[in-house]
Parts: sequence; C-alpha cells; structure tokens
Amino acid sequence: MLKTGHEESGMEYPVIAPGQIDAFFASLELEVLKREICDIGHRLWQRAYVDGNGGNLSVRVARNLVLCTPTLVSKGFMHPEDLALVDMAGTMVAGGKRRTSELLMHLAIFAAQPKAKACVHAHPPTATGYAVCGIQPPSCMIPEMEIFIGEVAVAPYMTPGTYELGQAIGPLAHQHNTILMANHGVVAWGFGIEDAYFKMEILEAYCKTMLVTAQLGQLGHGPNTIPQPQMQELLAIKKTLGIPDPRTF
Repeated sequence: MLKTGHEESGMEYPVIAPGQIDAFFASLELEVLKREICDIGHRLWQRAYVDGNGGNLSVRVARNLVLCTPTLVSKGFMHPEDLALVDMAGTMVAGGKRRTSELLMHLAIFAAQPKAKACVHAHPPTATGYAVCGIQPPSCMIPEMEIFIGEVAVAPYMTPGTYELGQAIGPLAHQHNTILMANHGVVAWGFGIEDAYFKMEILEAYCKTMLVTAQLGQLGHGPNTIPQPQMQELLAIKKTLGIPDPRTF
C-alpha cells in the first residue's frame, strides 16, 4: 500500500526501481490519485482560483517519484491520462503530456519539508492581491486559520518555473504550510492533495474576511483579536495534528 510519508507514523515512501515505473504508473493506487488530482483541479477552477491553464498540483508517491499535473492544460478539464510522473530531479519518467513547468517549486518544498505529501499552487484573487501588495495577512483572528495554517509567509518574486523560485519557496516550507508568492499567487502543502487544497480555501476565505474587517475598521470598529490564553489553546490543538508552526517551537 502507498505510504503517507508522515514522520509521526514512522512510515517511509517506497522506492520504485526503473523497471517497475510503468507498472506503478498504471497501478490502481495511482489511478485513484490521478482521479483525485483531477477532481481537485476542477474544484480550483470552479472557485476561480485558477484561470486559463494556470496553477499546478503534485503528490509525492515514492521516495524517488512525484505525480503532477501537465503544463498548458486547464485544471478544470484535466483527465487522468494527462498526468505526469517525474523523478526528484524533475525528469519525466511516465505520462501522456509534459509535466508542469513549475515542478521545481514543488520539489523544493518536498525536499525542505518531510511532512509535505502534496502541493497545490493557484491564484485565488484575494490572497493573490495580498501577495501583489506584499502584505502578510494578520494573525490571531479566526480559529480555523490559526489551527490549519497560522502565520503565512511571503516569498519574494522570482520568475515562474525557475530554479530560483524553488530556492525562495523551499526554506519557507519548513515552518509554513501556506506561502504567498509575490506578484504571482499562493502555494500550499498538505498531508494529502485535498488537505493542501483545503488550505487554499481557508486562506482565500480568510483574506476576504480581513478585507471586510479593514473596511469596518474605517468606520471605527477595530478588529478584536483572540486573547493569548485562548491562542495557546489553539496552538496546542495544532501541535496534536502534527502541523508545524514556528510559534510552537
């Protein structure tokens, strides 16, 4: 059975030998994952978190292999046969279409954060607005944000698809599961592809709420933050879920 890669479980990813790759790519386990990735891609498109052929998704399926979305294909209209299997250097080893051009960013996250099993990159409009302005969303406002995401990092702008972008994002993934990419979008990692997608939903909803909060603030209604004793309770819950947060170190 495919391993999760969670440190807490003590399980490790399998190693797939070159002669086993074609059979592995056609296995029932990967067919299920391919369909799940296509479903998440469609949900991203339905929510207008991606436009054109933007965005990309990946799942680490072996110590030496990653399943990812293709380049130049709308995430709302992908098919399982479109997906690509790549090695940890970014070289395609199986698949019907070329892998996403931004895979190096995903690989940098997997290298920096052993807990990361999947990554989702998208362009949710409100959160991307924060990224364009270089604004880190405020914290201590809403429990779900604190437990499942926490403080969001802001990475400097680097050209999409480049090695430099991966180098800018990777180090941040050790302490942050959701990262704003300046003038670009958002990338989130999770314990599975749906978990990474949920973080995208949570962040976009939170950023919308913060805009409304700022507007009400102009009317003299300043935001109320969660008191520190209750924040510590939220961080304790987060720690039991195995979600890293620099505030718990």
